[in-house]
Amino acid sequence: MTSHFDSHVRESMTWHFDTNTGSPFWLAKRAELGFDPIRDVRSAADLVLFPDVSAELRSVTVRDLVPKGLSDRVFQVYESGGTTGEPKRIVDCGYRVRMLAWARQRLLELGVPPGGDWLHLGPTGPHVAGSDVARHSAMGGGFFHSVDFDPRWVKHLMAHGLGEIAEKYLEHLLDQAEPILRTQEIAVLNTTPPVLEAICARPELYELVQSKVEAILWAGTSISLETLRQLREVFFPDKVIAGVYGNSLMGIAPQRRPVDDDIHPCVFTPFPETTRIELVGADGQPVDYGERGRVRLHLVTEEMFLPNVLERDTAVRVKPVPGEDVDGLADVQTYRALDEVEIIEGVY
Repeated sequence: MTSHFDSHVRESMTWHFDTNTGSPFWLAKRAELGFDPIRDVRSAADLVLFPDVSAELRSVTVRDLVPKGLSDRVFQVYESGGTTGEPKRIVDCGYRVRMLAWARQRLLELGVPPGGDWLHLGPTGPHVAGSDVARHSAMGGGFFHSVDFDPRWVKHLMAHGLGEIAEKYLEHLLDQAEPILRTQEIAVLNTTPPVLEAICARPELYELVQSKVEAILWAGTSISLETLRQLREVFFPDKVIAGVYGNSLMGIAPQRRPVDDDIHPCVFTPFPETTRIELVGADGQPVDYGERGRVRLHLVTEEMFLPNVLERDTAVRVKPVPGEDVDGLADVQTYRALDEVEIIEGVY
């Protein structure tokens, strides 16, 4: 049976591989593929025919990523965190706004307040996370607060055995957050699990979050089930706590609303219009529901085409909820090393 996403994939092949509309990057790739993407890629299942080109995003000129059919648009450039090597770059001219509008509805369903001001204790700069959170805040008419936050510096310190200095840097981040929380009306706190743990260990800051914040969003690093339980049951039992999985390449997959037969405390789903996440075994085939597999993503948008990307994470595959056709993923964990590269999550 042909799904809406399969139709989207076929239309996108014509877009990305037509000489009048495709990007220089993908048009140059076409002759190397060994198949005809317009003729042979007919569904989402066929996206695995493509090579994983994500490593090339570290060096390709971003102008070559822009589809010719969108050459009159204004593009933004964002970088990944650099956890697995030099940062990768993506371009965007509107896809993320559509995705964030969908994600906002997901978060509202979980109880995140529709308005109010946001504090983002996470990276800004070239990272897309800060821009995304600022848009979330603006969609509800709120002000966006942030601090200087350089996750690559923390990774550098930890990689060189300078954990003590990394701890001091984390304290520096919290020092910046405290006056914002003390003087501003913050409704939503968006940050990472390591920063949340540090907040809980600092009494004055913890009390400020307790007294002011209505909802806490965590993202950016993995979280253990025990840490998530303690955040929900011990430290912030009266707050809305929701997780957001994602990265610079795929966008975000917010936590969905729980259903009766959920056995996982937090299940993520990606933006169904443009993104598919598969959890695969060592043979590249999808694992069964309830089993853990490596994250493989396909992003199919008008401005970016990123098929068959193997990620640094593993997760448990969860059946779609009634009325939806996209798998969920739960208990996301990050590899400690990949391809002989040590992976340091740090604070983001």
